[in-house]
Formats: sequence, C-alpha cells, structure tokens
Amino acid sequence: MSSLAEIRSVVTGGSSGIGLAVAQRLAKRGSVLIIGRDEDKCRAAADSIGPSASYAAGDVGQRDQVTRLAGVAAERLGQVNVLVHCAGFLRSVGTGDPLDKAADAWDDVINTNLTGSFLMTQALLPSLARPGGRIVFISSIAAYTGGSGGSAIAYAAAKAGIIGLTHGYARSVSASGITVNAIVPGFIADTGFTGDWPQERVNSIVAQTPVGRPGTTDDVADAVDFVATSGASFITGEVIHVNGGWIFGS
Repeated sequence: MSSLAEIRSVVTGGSSGIGLAVAQRLAKRGSVLIIGRDEDKCRAAADSIGPSASYAAGDVGQRDQVTRLAGVAAERLGQVNVLVHCAGFLRSVGTGDPLDKAADAWDDVINTNLTGSFLMTQALLPSLARPGGRIVFISSIAAYTGGSGGSAIAYAAAKAGIIGLTHGYARSVSASGITVNAIVPGFIADTGFTGDWPQERVNSIVAQTPVGRPGTTDDVADAVDFVATSGASFITGEVIHVNGGWIFGS
C-alpha cells in the first residue's frame, strides 16, 4: 500500500456490531463499501459514517449474489486494498435436535459464516491489490471452546473453518503480496450477539478473563486496523486472539 489515505476497503457484515466498528475505523483511512443482508441497516450504517462509505445489500452465502456484490465493489472501488469478513450468523444446533431442524440450522450458519467468507474471497481476489492487499477473517473463541454450552455447534464449526481458510489462503496468495490473517474475538459486550446475555453469564466470563473486563467492538477494530495497514506486511497466516486472555480460562 503506497499510502494509508488510499485504502479502499470492503467489509461484509458491516452494518452493525464488530463489522460497523471495523467499517468506521477503515473509513478514516479511505473509502469503504459495507455489505450486509438488510438494506436499511446498511444504508443507515453508511450514512452514519459519511461520504467515505457506501453500501450494497446482499447475502454473501448465495453464489449469485456474491457475483453481483463483487461487481459492485469493482465498480465503486476499483482496486480493493482490504477485505474484511465480519458477516456472521448464530443459530443454535443442539445434540438433541431432530435431524431436519439441525440440518436447517447447520446450512444457515455454515453458509453465512464460512461459505460466504470463501465465496467473497474468491470473487474479490482478482480485484485485490498486488502487492499490498489484505484479507482479514473474523473467527471466534467458539472455534476453541465449542460454543456456548455445546448448543452453538454449527457456529463453532464454522468459526474453526475460518481458521482453516486463513491458513489455506495465506499459503496460496502471500507470495503475490496479499496477507491473510484471522482475528479471534472473545466476549464482545456491545454487539447484537451478546447484548441480551444475562448479567450472571457476563460476570462469569469476565471472571475467567485475565484482563478483567469484557471486550468492545473497538478492541476488534483496533486489531483489524493494524493487520490491514502497511506496518503488518510481514504478518500472514496468523490467528490473533482478541479476548483479554479468556482463551486461557475457558
């Protein structure tokens, strides 16, 4: 990347939570395209950021929509410097669920969290800067803990798969000057995923977290911002834990 001011970014799942915090941060370094399924939320997110942000509504888990979204990114941004995969969806799969219910939940979660990340990466690779392109995947501590009480089995599997994607793409594209890294958030308090958790549960997680507090979306955005810039050009294939040390107490 020749200049931080020239960064052009695509953030999937950028209309809320971690994705919105990441989009806000990257918009300070250039232009950002927010992608999400809800057009109204995407529009509101882009409007809140200002003229450096635009949006495109679509489902990254659907192949035909990914082709369209990649076309929008190429048209709006031209060459893409940074691709951040924040699109996420949580639907519980329990060991006692009937097969049909479990299979439907599995498909929904895997398509959004894992397949969507793969499809968007494949579709946007031709548009990524060489050298200087950055791909950042958002995984989850669930990849290591197995989810919450075992009920988020599909989510944990998808987020573990994200780590595999990170390593696979890092081996495949780093020689062309594109770095590929994963961020692993722990408990992030200010998101739709965790906003309705009982205080008892929050207190229990904080008690297991060595830094003694919940994470914030800004904590994750800080990490993404670092690996997305020229100062991280020799960092690729890394899995960066942003969980205050909860990984040790989980």
